[in-house]
Amino acid sequence: MSILESGNRKFIPFKYIEYLIHKGFDINTLFGDSETIKKTPDNTQPNKVFTLRTDTVINNAQAIPLYDIEAVAGLVPLFNDTETKTPIDFIKIPYLPKCDGAIKVTGDSMYPLLKSGDIIMYKQIYDIGNDIFWGEMYLLSVSTEDEEYITVKYIQRSEKGENWVKLVSQNQHHQDRHISRDRIKALALVKASIRINSMS
Repeated sequence: MSILESGNRKFIPFKYIEYLIHKGFDINTLFGDSETIKKTPDNTQPNKVFTLRTDTVINNAQAIPLYDIEAVAGLVPLFNDTETKTPIDFIKIPYLPKCDGAIKVTGDSMYPLLKSGDIIMYKQIYDIGNDIFWGEMYLLSVSTEDEEYITVKYIQRSEKGENWVKLVSQNQHHQDRHISRDRIKALALVKASIRINSMS
């Protein structure tokens, strides 16, 4: 906002005056000795948070269900029928992005970023063909010949083509693996993790 000059007089456009009065500013200070705009104590208001239409506001009381992956017999049954599954507990963390659930990690493929026993919170991906963010960390279920293989990996583009993905571990002792997309039976984006360093 700028103060306009007309001869030796200064004036502010009326629309700005209305705005300043609405916000509780003392208009008299604009033309006094002070060059700063002060708020009157009686009109002081708490700061407001203005959000964009694209912002997702998450209730701080969001309770994320923690599931026992072994008790529900795999990731596919958990994702397909979450309403009938009983969580073993709930996790509440302020300002956490929207999550669908949480499970404990087993194995060391993402060590040292994740270690066995850590808890990860995830957001389920429904359109596996189109909704993968390349390079992000995912919880996924991969079908093998006779069982379901559950793992946490980075998913990257594969040199084998559009119908393939490359699973990358944080642990350098684990080699990268290329799999076809149709073998991914369940997929979730890892949103957050919790590590417990002491049991007492």
